[in-house]
Formats: sequence, C-alpha cells, structure tokens
Amino acid sequence: MNGSTVSLVGRVMYCLPLVIFGFGHFGNASAMAPMVPLPGGVIWIYVTGIALLAAALSIIINKMTKLSGLLLGVMLIAFALGVHLQGMMGAEDEMAKMNFFGNMVKDLGLAGAAFYISGKNWGS
Repeated sequence: MNGSTVSLVGRVMYCLPLVIFGFGHFGNASAMAPMVPLPGGVIWIYVTGIALLAAALSIIINKMTKLSGLLLGVMLIAFALGVHLQGMMGAEDEMAKMNFFGNMVKDLGLAGAAFYISGKNWGS
C-alpha cells in the first residue's frame, strides 16, 4: 500500500466512530439530553450530531481539515469535561463511574487525534 492509501484508510477508521456517534445523537437525543449541562438539551444533541458528521466528512475527503480538526478537538474536550467528567463525579455506583471515565478517556483520545489531524493540515 502506498502512503495515500494508508492515509485514507486511517482517516476512514478514525471517522467511523464519529459517524456512529453522530447518528447515535439523532437516534438517542431524548435519552442524551439530560446529560447536557446547557439549556436547550435536545437541541445541543442534534447540533453536536451534525458537527460530528460534518467533521467526519471533512476529514475523510481531506478538505478543510485544519478547521474541522480544531473544532472537533475542542468539542470533544468539552464533551470529556462537561459531560463525562461531570457525570463521573456525580455518579452513585462504581459501574456508572467507570462508564463515564471510559467515555472521558475515549473523547480525550479522539480530541488528541483531531488536533493532530488539524496540525498536520495547517497549511491546507
């Protein structure tokens, strides 16, 4: 495989969870809304679902990746700290705490990769 093929496979693999999570925001909006620490809960679920899908498309087609990677990274850090860390701190049982912790670490990892993608494409 040449470098451009490997890069495309990597971008698709990175974006697959973003697409799944993006569509999940539409399928589970009412269940997710209580976790949103802002007024208008369900609206934010739809907005972030659209943002996840838009970022995934941008990264897969390799267009506007500097901006989309930067915005995606910021949004994922907001999820990690504003939703998952808050949920972990407020959770009553250990399984719920572990679930929030896992999601927080996942979002931080995805944010780091988004920033890397943004930085690698700073000139484009």
